[in-house]
Amino acid sequence: GVWRQTRALLFKNCLIKCRTKKSSVQEILFPLFFLFWLILMSMMHPHRKYDEVDNTNLGSLDTTMLMNFIVGYTPPTRAAREIMKKVAFDHFEDGIITEEYLSEEELQEASAFKPSTFVGVVFKDDMSYQLRFPDSVAMSSIYMESR
Repeated sequence: GVWRQTRALLFKNCLIKCRTKKSSVQEILFPLFFLFWLILMSMMHPHRKYDEVDNTNLGSLDTTMLMNFIVGYTPPTRAAREIMKKVAFDHFEDGIITEEYLSEEELQEASAFKPSTFVGVVFKDDMSYQLRFPDSVAMSSIYMESR
């Protein structure tokens, strides 16, 4: 039964491979060619390895820069309120003002009339957020290459 059918199928496949040598060679050589190509490309663009950075004391935070700093956030959910409360009071006792907005549009409108010390936080869910900076904030030239 099964053994005889399997043996016949294997014999048939061997005959097909012997009769179509060109396609059989292509089946073997194309993957080897692509593997060689991938290895060559990885050798042309090696990965950068960075050395370990020692632990250093960065000093205390200069809180004079954070005087009257305004952080607006939306949407005003319970989790967002807890996070912003922790940011405002646990880490910076004075200087940071948090304001909640009902929608992202309200946050954008408020940022147009606020001083340059305004930063918006838009919570996408309990675990992710996006920061909204005013247009006057200068972008660092360090990260221009990765854009």
